[in-house]
Amino acid sequence: MPKLLQAFSAALLKAFLTLPVPSVARDDHDHDRARAALQAGEILPLPVIMARVDELHPGQVPAVELENENGLWHYEIKLLEPGGGLLKLDVDARSGRILRQKQKGAHARPGR
Repeated sequence: MPKLLQAFSAALLKAFLTLPVPSVARDDHDHDRARAALQAGEILPLPVIMARVDELHPGQVPAVELENENGLWHYEIKLLEPGGGLLKLDVDARSGRILRQKQKGAHARPGR
């Protein structure tokens, strides 16, 4: 379990470090907004999101991004599935609900 917790911590750090921004000056502002949203309870912490995702889609998570589009926060999660496929998830950061999913690679199923 410590390995999973370590992966969550690394993914959380990456989520805050990979916010899409056009310049360094804006970078600090976006990080501050994400941190404030988390502290205000507007978004769920990444470990909570990952626990919910893992229940439905077990696998390894190589990348997570936290984005704010038009005032709505969402996590973009890339997941390597046990069968070798890549699953991209778009998760509502407030509720943890999976908004969209797209699967590529081994064992890809239509409609996913």
